[in-house]
Amino acid sequence: MTLEQWERASEWPLIIISVLFLAAYSAQVLASESVALIAGWFMMTTWALFLIDYGISLWLAPQRLNWFFKHLHELAIVLLPMLRPLRLLRLVTLIGVLQRVAGNALRGRVVTYVIAASALLTYIGALAMYDAEKTAPDASIHSFAEAAWWAIVTITTVGYGDLYPVTTTGRLIAVGLMIGGIALLGIVTATLASWLVDKVSAEDAKTQTLTAEHIELLHQEIKALRLEMTGGARHQNPETPATTKATGSLPIV
Repeated sequence: MTLEQWERASEWPLIIISVLFLAAYSAQVLASESVALIAGWFMMTTWALFLIDYGISLWLAPQRLNWFFKHLHELAIVLLPMLRPLRLLRLVTLIGVLQRVAGNALRGRVVTYVIAASALLTYIGALAMYDAEKTAPDASIHSFAEAAWWAIVTITTVGYGDLYPVTTTGRLIAVGLMIGGIALLGIVTATLASWLVDKVSAEDAKTQTLTAEHIELLHQEIKALRLEMTGGARHQNPETPATTKATGSLPIV
């Protein structure tokens, strides 16, 4: 089996595992201690599955050393507990399915991607921030509702400053969410600009088409009028068919 075959075969199982990981992580952060304990054991199981996937991918890579250095972020996500929420970014691959549902139009796929990615990043950011800040002594974020408000304000680049992280982990999460918000805002702006350009181009093309049709109709009317005038002149002078040319009139188009 090649690396490409393994990635295709493991794509959907890893997506399902990521969805279950999201549910377990949400339960661990928001639910009671007994439920959080069960969710923690389930998360350890999914961690083992992600580790197995990383090991198999590294083994199947044609240039293992090169693949290793290009995927250091995946190694960090697997090994560092503080980066566990980043495993949920595997859910972004679900957006490919949503894009196919949206149709073949590129703009439809982009809009679907932006909506899905924004919702996913906002929820993950809020959940991870609340997990990092809820036990900090000087934290300003004390509930998931406040964390969700902070995530929405941050990803939209508004930044009121009423809520802010005080822990190192929380600040790293904030940096990642800020970068994601700027990227998504750029995608929205580019999509809107593309739509406006297409609308203006369509109107210009429509105007040019109508102008060409009017010119063609006018050309046909002038041609018909000249033929009618030429026929009338020949009817009056049947013995001189070349009268029009002799008088120097314009040639018939």
